[in-house]
Order: sequence, then structure tokens, then C-alpha cells
Amino acid sequence: MSDTHSDGGDCTRHRTAVTEAEVEALVRGICFKTGPPRTLGVELEWLVHSRELPQLPVTPEQLEAVYATLRAVPLVSALTVEPGGQLELSSQPAASLMECVETVSADLDTVRAVLAEDGLCLTGIGHDPWHTPRRFLREPRYDAMEACLDRTGPAGRHMMCTSASVQVCVDAGHEEPGPLGHARRWWLAHQLGAVLVAAFANSPLLGLRPTGWQSTRQLMWMEIGAGRAGGPSLDGEPRAAWARHVLDSPVMCVRRDSGPWEVPEGLTFREWTRSRSLGPPTRADLDYHLTTLFPPVRPRGHMELRMIDAQPGEDGWLVPLAVTAALFDDPEAAESAYRTVKPLAERALNLPAPHNPLWVDAARHGLADPELREAADSCFAAALEALPRLGADTRVTDAVAAYRDRYVARGRCPADDLLDRLPTLDPHRSRPGTTRGTTAHGRKDIRT
Repeated sequence: MSDTHSDGGDCTRHRTAVTEAEVEALVRGICFKTGPPRTLGVELEWLVHSRELPQLPVTPEQLEAVYATLRAVPLVSALTVEPGGQLELSSQPAASLMECVETVSADLDTVRAVLAEDGLCLTGIGHDPWHTPRRFLREPRYDAMEACLDRTGPAGRHMMCTSASVQVCVDAGHEEPGPLGHARRWWLAHQLGAVLVAAFANSPLLGLRPTGWQSTRQLMWMEIGAGRAGGPSLDGEPRAAWARHVLDSPVMCVRRDSGPWEVPEGLTFREWTRSRSLGPPTRADLDYHLTTLFPPVRPRGHMELRMIDAQPGEDGWLVPLAVTAALFDDPEAAESAYRTVKPLAERALNLPAPHNPLWVDAARHGLADPELREAADSCFAAALEALPRLGADTRVTDAVAAYRDRYVARGRCPADDLLDRLPTLDPHRSRPGTTRGTTAHGRKDIRT
């Protein structure tokens, strides 16, 4: 949600009006840039909590101070802040898995050291189990976003302010068909995405109460609605399908150089180009519109996989990054993943993700779903075979193997650990001064 240019720059660039046909051509040209898969990236969102008492809210003044310090610290990754005060680190495009891992790991060490000086820590959970949504950023973009999303209920505020994820970015792929072809990778991302939701589900709580969903974060995305957080139909060619989706999705807001931004209701971008009821849309308006669509797989020249909950532990994020990289960028693993998830596609009923039965089951049940567990087991096996071919070191391969043994092989996910530890998360049972890494009851802490 913080992936936008500065407001002033966007409001003054590309003033030329665009037609419906021009929008379709532009979207086709900029959202799938094909070529051999060469780069990889990761975007890590984290909840920021008190290191000793995570159930206590961090004040806006604390967040302001620590983020001011962090902005002065040299990092390779881009550091941004989400609407609720979550911290996000976005890697630069890396030429290899290990380059991405090493760079982001070093940046995380730096960030954690700064936070620790203020008694704060990063917490890897998909949805905050303690706190209700509270907006930290007060900017026109987020004022408009909140007003728009409030029309569909409270899910939007939860998504904006109390959720966190691991987002893996892979190249779009070859123009030609085959395991690394862009059409195959686009299809794979939407079917494998459900397996990733289930395998890495880590948000079963809301207000310290089980929601009945292993990934409450994914539930919130679904409740926002298909127009804002849904994907396109997988019928036909990916560029054409995405262009149609962009044109037929509702406009979140119309930016103004001064004063509050307008939040139209029910106006699609296609209708805006035809009616010009709010003034003719420009190329800058199109660029901005693209940043207000949040499908689980978002094409931005590359493909951004947005469905994975934030993971526990200092190195938990390594596992979804490594598994996804292996299944997309190693030809043998990509072919194996394609064969594995192909039978699952029938459960989607040809409906767009995440609003189809396959994705709903993944978010609700995690790997307790037998078919998703079997698919995850096969995908992890393929990834472990492929990782050495991608140059992964033992730190990465050992982390993936340990995750497979702890969770996948047992039909579990990190959400199950949170549910098991629920009594220790109750603030009435917490004691100050507990050693970091364990709770007052001697169980491993969920914080990093």
C-alpha cells in the first residue's frame, strides 16, 4: 500500500488525457515485461511492537522517533512505512537468491539494532493478534483509501493497519511457451498461490480470539472485494485479461493538488475514460490507479506475489522467498510445481483468485486440507532439489528443510503454533521481565 510515488510528483506528471484504447495499450506494454528470468526481489512487512510487552500499543511519538532514526541509517533496501505504522523493507532487484538473502539480512540486522535501542522489535505475524486498527499515517492517499474501503466494512482498516506479509517478486518470464514462459508463470502463480497461502498461514487471531481461519489476513483481503483485491479471469492471454481488469476495476480516488481527494463510488476506470465526468483521466491517473489494485498476483513488469503471511522468527521470511524462487526460476522445479497444482485448479471452478473455493479453503484450513498438504509436500521437495542449482547455501536449504519437517510434513502451519500458544498471549498472564525468546510459561515467543 505504500508503493506509490510522492504525491506532488504524481500530480504534476503526465498531464495528457488518455483514451480507453490508449489505457489498454499502455497496460499491456508496462505490466508484463518478458525475458529470461534474471532477477528476484522480496518485500517484507513487519508489525512493530514493544519488545517486552507486545500487547501494549506503541505510541505514534515512539514510531515517529524510531523511523526518523532509521531514515538516517544507510540501507540497501528501501524502507517505507505502512498506514498503521508497520515497517516495510523492499529489496533491490537481485541477480540471485543469495544476493537477495544476504542484502536483506544485513538490512534487517541494522533495523533490529535501531529498534532494540528504543525497546521495540519486529514481529512476524500476518495479522496483529493484540491491537485494533489505528492509522499512523495521515496523508491524502490513506484518507481516501480508508473512505473507499470503509464502504465494504471493517476489513479495509484491518488490511491497512494491522496486517503484514512476505511479498516475493519474480520476473514475468519468457515470451515463448514452456516452464518459464510468462503465460505459464501467470497461471502457476494463481494456482500455486493457494498452496503458499496454506503452507505459510500465520494469522488465526483477531483480538486474541480464534477467527476460524488460519490466515485471517487473507480473509480480510477477500472481504475487501473482487474489484479492489481480486484478480482477473485466467481465461485467455494474460496481458489482455489484466488490461480488462484494470479498466473494469473501480477508481479509488481522484487526486487533487489541494484539499481532500475525491472518492467516487462505483466509477470504473473504463467509465471514467468514456464519461470524463471528473475531468479526463491522464497517464498519471492510470499509473496511480494501478497502485490502488491489490490482487494476490500483481503484474508490475514483474510479478508480485502478495498472498503470503508474515513469518515468525528472524529468518522465517527466508523460507517462502526460497521456495517461491525455486518453483518459478528453476525449470525442473517449475515443471514439477505445474504438474502438482494442475489438479487443484478444478477446485477453483474457473473463478478468479482469491474469491474461489480453492483459495477460501487454503485460507480457512491451511495444510489441514489433505490436497493442499500433499501439494505443499511435493512443492517443498521440488524446491529443496532445486535450491542448490540456484546457488543456495546451507543456511537457506536447512531453513526450508526444517520448515518442511516442522510444518508441511505434519499438516501444520505457523498459525497452529499461535493457536497452541494462545494462553501465553493473553496480556493478563504476561509478566514483565520475561527473557526474550521465551514466554512466562517457557514456550517459544512468536516475536523476533
